This record gives sequence, C-alpha cells and structure tokens, in this order.
Amino acid sequence: MNRMAGTGVALDDSPLGAVANSGQVLRTENLRKIFYSGNQEIAPLDGIDFSIERGEMIAIVGASGAGKSTLLHLLAALDTPTNGAVYFGAKLLRSLTEAELAEYRNRAVGFVWQRHHLLPDFTAAENVAMPLLIQGQAQGEALRTAGDWLGEVGLADRAGQRAGELSGGEQQRVAIARALVNQPVLLLADEPTGDLDERSAEGIFELIERLHRSHHLTSILATHNLSLAQRTDRVLALEHGKLAPSAEAFAGAAGHAARPANAGVRTPGERG
Repeated sequence: MNRMAGTGVALDDSPLGAVANSGQVLRTENLRKIFYSGNQEIAPLDGIDFSIERGEMIAIVGASGAGKSTLLHLLAALDTPTNGAVYFGAKLLRSLTEAELAEYRNRAVGFVWQRHHLLPDFTAAENVAMPLLIQGQAQGEALRTAGDWLGEVGLADRAGQRAGELSGGEQQRVAIARALVNQPVLLLADEPTGDLDERSAEGIFELIERLHRSHHLTSILATHNLSLAQRTDRVLALEHGKLAPSAEAFAGAAGHAARPANAGVRTPGERG
C-alpha cells in the first residue's frame, strides 16, 4: 500500500487533516445519552469524560446493555449525544458540517462490529473494496487495494471467495480489512471477538494488536473478554452510566466477573 493507515496522510488535504495529526485524538466532555421507554428515562451514558492519546489502545468493559455500543456509536458520529461533547482533536464533532461529518465517518474512523455485516454473495475482495468504490475509486484500483489489505489480514488466497462461504473468523478478518481500507486514524471495534470460538477470538485479537502497531492506529475496543482487555494500554469499565478510571476499572470489572476469562466468548464452532 502506498500510504500507511493512521498516519493522517489520507486526511491532509481536508478540513480534518490537521486534526488527524494531533496528540489527543478523541475527548469527551460530560457525554450523556438518554433513551425513553414509555415514561421511563434510561441513561446508559450519564456524564462520560475521557480522552485517548494518539497511538493508544483502550478496552471498554461492562455488562451487556451497559452502553458500550452506544458510546462507540457516539464517538464514530453514527449517533448524536443528548448532552455533552465529542472532540476529534480540537474539532467539536457537532460543529462540523454534514460533509465534514461524512468525511470523518468514512475516512477518519474504521468501525468493526460484532457481526461482520458483509455482503454474502460478494467476494472478500469486493466487500473490502466497497468503501473505495462508494467514494468513486476505479474498480481495478479499489480491488488491488482490497487485495493488499486481505494480504495484511492473512486472507490473500481468499480474495475471490464469496463472503458467505468463509468461516466466522475469516469473515471477521475481512470486516477488519474493510474497516481499515480507507486508512483511518481511529479503529473502533464493538465486541470484535464476541461471536467467535476461543481460538478464533485469540487470532482476531492478535491481528488487531498487530495492525494497531504497524499502522499506528488509535484503537478503542468494547469487549466482555477480560483476558484480552488486560492486554491493552488501559481498561475502562462502563457501569451505571459512568466510566471508571483504569486502575479501578479493571478491578471493578474483574470483581463482579465470577466466570472464566473467556466467558464473554460465544462458541458457535467457527474456525478462524
């Protein structure tokens, strides 16, 4: 690949270019998100203040329904907060134009979901190339870039395989390649190993660790897997709408997790 992911080069010609190269990549101030169920107010995020520096890898742990996915969606500008602010460098996300927000989502952020959301009848290469094709890149160039990324995730020989014919672990590798094909600054991963067996989960986490280092990414992972979370730079626990500081966070999360370290990993029998 001609340009390294996470270097900020891909954004240098845009209003977000200078932001992409700043030291503090993301910061939230008093971030709140409220949902309503009938007359009941539910606040999964109730005053979140945290920041992440360039090059850090952070894990966010918490029970199902605690708000981990909600937080990642706000950081990716896939949803808007009820109150509070998200900053990308010095840029307040809510101050960006619709075009700048689209650029932020498409080029600054790579998002990996628990379920890969691949198009099953398209090949692995076509799935990875999709973000480039949507941006108007020529098909041949987009597929060549997609092939490079499939090599990065260990699937060079599967480029022509339909996504629906791949194993669960392979599908998640394709999803990671798709998330990074636009060379983002940020990688946000929402339970990226949650649907995988233990062996495949370990392989996916090792891949994310390697890509984080080699492409100088800033990464936030939401996970139930405490043993994997411990391998990141910091662990934050989301509970009762608040993020605990890292030292307390892991102690608190481990304290109420009376289960094996891989208990957050489902075992549908995928091979990796």
